[in-house]
Amino acid sequence: MDDHNKRVIETAILCAQEPLAVADLSRLFAEDITTADIDEALVELQRAWDDKGMELVHIATGWRFQSRLSMREYLDRLTPEKPPKYSRAVMETLAIIAYRQPVTRGEIEEIRGVAVSSNVMKQFEDRGWVEVIGHKETIGRPGLYATTKQFLDDLSLTNLQSLPILEDAAPMAAAEQLGQAVMEFDPSATVETVVIDAEAQEVNEAEASVEMETAAVEITEVETTEVVVEEATIEVAEEVTSEPEDQSDETK
Repeated sequence: MDDHNKRVIETAILCAQEPLAVADLSRLFAEDITTADIDEALVELQRAWDDKGMELVHIATGWRFQSRLSMREYLDRLTPEKPPKYSRAVMETLAIIAYRQPVTRGEIEEIRGVAVSSNVMKQFEDRGWVEVIGHKETIGRPGLYATTKQFLDDLSLTNLQSLPILEDAAPMAAAEQLGQAVMEFDPSATVETVVIDAEAQEVNEAEASVEMETAAVEITEVETTEVVVEEATIEVAEEVTSEPEDQSDETK
């Protein structure tokens, strides 16, 4: 493909508000342009942007330009609003859906060992990350949850096979690995921001541990005080009991 046609493809992707698939790009040309020619042009454009702050990436719904992660710390200064931070429970639930889909709410609760909040599921659906794709043929016909193409797009993934490989099947490990990839994509600023704050989580856990240790020390001090009081009470009782015996001896 000649330079002019590559420039047309490049301009279309840069100006598009949504990712463009190869089928969309083929409509740019009146003459017959094969998908092989477009694929070749896209690869060449990727190479041409290798040393730029932007990169051309292939995701689930097509091709788009986005800022490189190395540019994030600078672009974040233009958007002072902090991105939402998701709790460990939210990340565990999302990880189970991503790696076990399609999965019912009851199956998620069985894996995690606790009930799943309705607000959590609504949060996923509002963001367009999770949807009900069917119903399981069992009592009550519960809904089957699965991730969407929007979920893959926001993580800059082409398909589910591109998810991080799990080293541990436990929900906590899955949440930690998926948390490194979950991002909030801002189309206006082309900024990708990680939305889980592992350091804050560790700080909260450390503070909780200190509070528990302090409470344990206070309980121990109370128990020790109670023992001392009990011993003093026993000694007083013994002295009161021994006084009549002494008086009896003197009377004799």
